[in-house]
Amino acid sequence: MKRILIALASLAMASGALCAQELTNFAFWGQKPVVSPEIQNDSVTFRLKADYATVVKLSGSWMPNPWGGTIDMTRGENNVWEVTIPLPEPEIYTYNFIADGVSVNDPQNVMVQRDGSRYLSMLLVDGERTENYKSAEQRGTISHPWYDSKILGINRRLTVYTPYGYEANPKAKYPVLYLLHGAGGDEEAWSSMGRTAQILDNLIAKGLAKPMIVVMPNGNPNQQAAQTFGLPTTEMDWRNPDNRNNYVRSLVEEIVPFIEKNYRTVAKKSHRAIAGLSMGGGHTIAASGMYPEAFDYICPLSMGAQRTPELDAQLQGIKKAGYKLYWLACGNTDFLFENANELDAALTANGLEHTYFVSEGGHVWANWRLYLNTFAPLLFK
Repeated sequence: MKRILIALASLAMASGALCAQELTNFAFWGQKPVVSPEIQNDSVTFRLKADYATVVKLSGSWMPNPWGGTIDMTRGENNVWEVTIPLPEPEIYTYNFIADGVSVNDPQNVMVQRDGSRYLSMLLVDGERTENYKSAEQRGTISHPWYDSKILGINRRLTVYTPYGYEANPKAKYPVLYLLHGAGGDEEAWSSMGRTAQILDNLIAKGLAKPMIVVMPNGNPNQQAAQTFGLPTTEMDWRNPDNRNNYVRSLVEEIVPFIEKNYRTVAKKSHRAIAGLSMGGGHTIAASGMYPEAFDYICPLSMGAQRTPELDAQLQGIKKAGYKLYWLACGNTDFLFENANELDAALTANGLEHTYFVSEGGHVWANWRLYLNTFAPLLFK
């Protein structure tokens, strides 16, 4: 019996050691675990263990050229490459290593974001700008319901945020923000890159925003869900005028009724908002123009529109139907900044009271997180 107990104890110790090795990123006996990224006061150090690499570089979204700029890393003890840089301004950044010309993520960093088909390691620098991007003490719920689209002919996936307390208060009803992604994104873009849940959790906990449901659809009408599901896409003739606004029709005629049937919402125009970035900003402009009785809060982001008789007619329809907020935003170096200026001018010419929020920077998530953090407190007031 004593031998059996000793054997069991040895097995338990071995099992614990294996677990500990996994939790320390497979740091084997006698080897110091690699820590990356490591923030120390006003600097941050990145490290990568690459035994056989000859050249390792760091690329990050904070760099002047985030699409091609790199910093050389230095080989150290145990073939751990590292570089220390000044800590960037408070924001969420993405980065990767380039080892002998091959791009790799940071294997020591569990914080990653998916942008379309790319996974990127994430660096969050604390500060006033990012205080709402971290997890709050009271957290809402992210779920992924599926709905049947007769207009698009497929079963489709949504991302839905419900605020803290939704499950515990079965009689409470909530307003809804329909939040739309840009080209290359999907139903997970706003929750992954945009930090929607964290931003809303913090704003609601601070009393700065009304508790609300946020619906994040997939804006690619040929997709059932994000590419990570590996589901087949449908063939669609993008040149056929009949397909031009199918997604916008599905959004208003199918997704809105689905949400109002399956979630506790206030099914009124005064309790619906729509916002979207880039392509989603175009969908926002189209949906609010085609269905002026649907939304009282309209927020196109990093998008604009050329003034045409059709646009004027749609803006007049919005004006006649009435609305509570038209909030347009764009970065001053965004490649769509002039288009946003044209929409601003069209809104003014048609007599629509609105806010034009111009930020620094371009067509980037740093701006879209800022915009959500800024306009969400204005909704449903």
